[in-house]
Amino acid sequence: MKKRMLSAIVAAGLAISGMAEAAEYKIDKAGAHAFINFKIKHLGYSWLTGRFNDFDGKFTYDKSNPNASKINVVINTASIDSNHAERDKHLRGKDFLNVKKFPKATFESTKYEQLNDNEGKLTGILELHGVKRTITFPVEKIGEGKDPWGGYRAGFSGETSIKLKDFGIDYNLGPASTHVTLELHIEGIKL
Repeated sequence: MKKRMLSAIVAAGLAISGMAEAAEYKIDKAGAHAFINFKIKHLGYSWLTGRFNDFDGKFTYDKSNPNASKINVVINTASIDSNHAERDKHLRGKDFLNVKKFPKATFESTKYEQLNDNEGKLTGILELHGVKRTITFPVEKIGEGKDPWGGYRAGFSGETSIKLKDFGIDYNLGPASTHVTLELHIEGIKL
């Protein structure tokens, strides 16, 4: 009985210490090591690509307990950049992002499921164009370790496809352009 009780106390202690090891990371957008990109088919003949230049966020990660990982990202929707000024003006307008009414898009994770050493599934709430929806997408751990400046970094990458109409964006771009692919390439600096 005492042995079982001691084992339970040790296990609880290890679980608590494991939770204490979870580190918080600031997304390294200032160092240009984090990117939120998008692509959508143009008439079914090619890809139109772009990115959001202004975003911020944090994530927590503990390699001994990866399923407890969390991420929160806030995107300035007016920072959309498709490398074409007139198109970007249209994308910021009422037909698409309506940035005056919806200046931010957010993603907040609700669950992470580790599948193997470097891969998992991330679930969370994406709010875009004033609409909140739960999305799930695969995530790959790129790596982690010390940097040359005395810090510690971890990097992840993920990609998902969303249907524009699901987020209230119903501008007719043709049958080949109903979905947009979002790519997140996130490098964080341990706080």
